[in-house]
Amino acid sequence: MASHRRPKQPSRTRVTVLTTAAAAAVALSSQAANAAPTEKPSKDEVKAKVDKLYEEAEQATEKYNGAKEKQEKLQKEISTIQDNVARGQEELNELRDGLGSMASAQYRSGGIDPSLQLFLSADPDDYLDKASTLDQLSGQQVEALKKIQEKQRDLAQQRAEASKKLKDLSATRTELGRKKKEVQGKLSSAQKLLNTLTADEKAALDAEQERSTRSSERQALSGPAVSASGRAGAAFSAAQGKIGTPYVYGATGPSSFDCSGLTSWAYAQAGVDIPRTSEAQANYGTRISSMSDLQVGDLVFFFNDLHHVGLYAGNGQVLHAPRTGTVVRYESMSTIGGPFMWGVRV
Repeated sequence: MASHRRPKQPSRTRVTVLTTAAAAAVALSSQAANAAPTEKPSKDEVKAKVDKLYEEAEQATEKYNGAKEKQEKLQKEISTIQDNVARGQEELNELRDGLGSMASAQYRSGGIDPSLQLFLSADPDDYLDKASTLDQLSGQQVEALKKIQEKQRDLAQQRAEASKKLKDLSATRTELGRKKKEVQGKLSSAQKLLNTLTADEKAALDAEQERSTRSSERQALSGPAVSASGRAGAAFSAAQGKIGTPYVYGATGPSSFDCSGLTSWAYAQAGVDIPRTSEAQANYGTRISSMSDLQVGDLVFFFNDLHHVGLYAGNGQVLHAPRTGTVVRYESMSTIGGPFMWGVRV
């Protein structure tokens, strides 16, 4: 017989819980639907973030430049050592041939010493350590053996040095690749931020920068400025000829520059070979601590880690390659973004 028992009704407590949960879900859903979208950063906020990324990129750029310079130096040193080893090996072969000729002459005259015969197929170091052998060789043969021994030791030392420098070169190349990726990452992030701006906002930023550049140029060219020395003046004049040239990290001219690339190129035009990186340039010449003592053409350094350098343009202005997205231009030293550390007179 079928059961006619009534189905069990849910308890009042369970109904209350379910009702409360449903109400909460509806409320949350309503709040989510009505929530305001993430607020878009303002033009000034984007500019501040981009400027910070560009500063970090420039820091990494100078490290990249240092690794690149070290790589080039190591490559030259290794090439020189390899050339010396090749020449040394030729000299060693000639010494061995000369000793072999002496042995052949002795053999033809029937006077070759058994110990010398053994030498021709063994290491001469073994002979020089044995007085009994030296007693049986002529003075000329002993001298030849000593030269061979010295040449072998010299070649072994040079080969060891080359091997060490090759390891350094490998590590430097790894560091170079890492810094390159770091720079590219910072620049990519900056570009993504800039892409969030509208066309009008980008135009407004460009206009602000243009007004600032024109103001700095007028300031640099107006009023009395302390005259530069001959080579500093020549370097500054060369840099002036590159105003408007784009900034490219790692570039040393003549069609693009980074900050230390511009200063090293400018002084090269004046016949002065200064180091490649800003950090090395900061310790190259005579240090000028006070801004009031700066002369046109002096190198000027900014930020605590010295990652930015330019040429003093007079009246508190600098001529420099600022960062990616800009060109070689005048700028007030007060707007660089980092503290003035010191100047250097080359």
